[in-house]
Amino acid sequence: MKLFKTLALCLMATPVFANDAAITYEYDGTFEDATFAVEDAIISKGLVIDYRSHTGEMLERTREDVGSDVVLFDGADIFLFCSAKVSRQVMEADPSNIVYCPYSIYVADRDGKVTIGFPNYPEGSMQAVEDLLTEIVEEATSF
Repeated sequence: MKLFKTLALCLMATPVFANDAAITYEYDGTFEDATFAVEDAIISKGLVIDYRSHTGEMLERTREDVGSDVVLFDGADIFLFCSAKVSRQVMEADPSNIVYCPYSIYVADRDGKVTIGFPNYPEGSMQAVEDLLTEIVEEATSF
């Protein structure tokens, strides 16, 4: 039974590549649980969340104003934060990597399917950021 639980956790933390723009993970739980888990995982790395964007609420609030009847998300938040250590590493390798800071992880609920994801950064010096974000999301999805 323990082996089954371990395998199940590994499968839940496997990234699903929706497209080249983002690396996404399915979350087996509620939107609220996922946002709590992401926030906790970021903080547990000693990082400070600079801003939490309630993107889903904004899109819903302005839906009629822009002439749409499409509900995009049941919930969608984006966490923005930085790591001084990783940022210095990637910007010393290439100062133009400043364009990617702050880093972001999103949580979205669409028709009851909760997804956690982050941008797919270019190969090379940004790998350290992608590794950090992968660690955070895998911690958040390993409940």
